[in-house]
Amino acid sequence: MSAYVALLRAVNVGGTGKLAMSELKAMCEAAGFEDVKTYIASGNVVFSSDLRDTQVRKALEDRLAAYAGKPVGVVVRTAQEMEEVLKANPFPNAKPNHTVAIFLNEKPADDTLDTLRNRAEGEEVRLGKREIYVSYGAGMGRSKLVIPAAKAGTARNMNTIAKLAEMAGALT
Repeated sequence: MSAYVALLRAVNVGGTGKLAMSELKAMCEAAGFEDVKTYIASGNVVFSSDLRDTQVRKALEDRLAAYAGKPVGVVVRTAQEMEEVLKANPFPNAKPNHTVAIFLNEKPADDTLDTLRNRAEGEEVRLGKREIYVSYGAGMGRSKLVIPAAKAGTARNMNTIAKLAEMAGALT
């Protein structure tokens, strides 16, 4: 049995993709996942499963599409991978609530950094294994930074990543 973290894209953010976390938990349990726990209302769920990560993702995407009537992006990481994302943060001295990892299902394209637009002073971007790390310096609220490669991903700040890594680690 493996511990997983699933991150849903565009759920309960900016008035889009409304999904009660109790519904997400019920979907996960119906898919056969165990020890299901959600964290804050932005589409974070931790659970255990005997399935491989690709099977977990497909099972969750299928259930979410049936519920929402449209595809909902899902990114899955094992407990160990989530801990590695946290440890690989290239901005350890930046404020954790101003620093995010944008989770992708694939490795970021080699030209990702070349495609950035509107980067402000103090904003830094680095690539990870299947993540794009961003330090927003003064914060995300007023940022105009455009990262085209992030379109298919979903971002979580370092505080959230730390909590999810802790929750998933407790299941191993």
